[in-house]
Amino acid sequence: MPQCRTGISRSKFFSDDIPEMVAQARLITTWGRNVYVKLPVTTTRGEPLFDAVRTLSRSGVKINMTAIFTSDQVACAIDALAGGAPACVSVFAGRLADFGIDYRPIMQDAVTRARKTTNVEIIWASTREAFNVVEADAMRCRIITAPADVLKKLPALGSKNEAELSLDAVRAFREDALAAKLTLKLPGASQGAE
Repeated sequence: MPQCRTGISRSKFFSDDIPEMVAQARLITTWGRNVYVKLPVTTTRGEPLFDAVRTLSRSGVKINMTAIFTSDQVACAIDALAGGAPACVSVFAGRLADFGIDYRPIMQDAVTRARKTTNVEIIWASTREAFNVVEADAMRCRIITAPADVLKKLPALGSKNEAELSLDAVRAFREDALAAKLTLKLPGASQGAE
């Protein structure tokens, strides 16, 4: 399973103007050695931040480039960050899945590209289910963001097989029916039969 990392704080971006974002990033990076400045892939007008990120990264600013949804964005982000300060690229796998888009090819491509650098890590962002942790581990994605409800399910991973899960589900259905006092009398059945 992936190792949990602690001690890395990430700040959100405040501006939507690229020069102002660059100035804010330079200020935010002074807040501590463990600070990664969170910058989006584009402004709200769709202007890409790759050139700004390249400049910041080369000057030592640690960056978490976020809101990544396409393989082209992955390629451009990693290209902009490669060879600079330690950096992360956050791919929103869960949001892709929410819209029926297969996130696995994009995630695998991102991890493969990042492994060719010495400084870029991929963040599996927007996690929706415990199995995403298994998928991230299989793809060698070392960082995954997960909400508390997903984290609570992790201790159960691998604790039951498919047959045990099936039997548990059948028992739960039966318990629900008994608790609701549901009955269905069949014509010709004796009164004592269930």
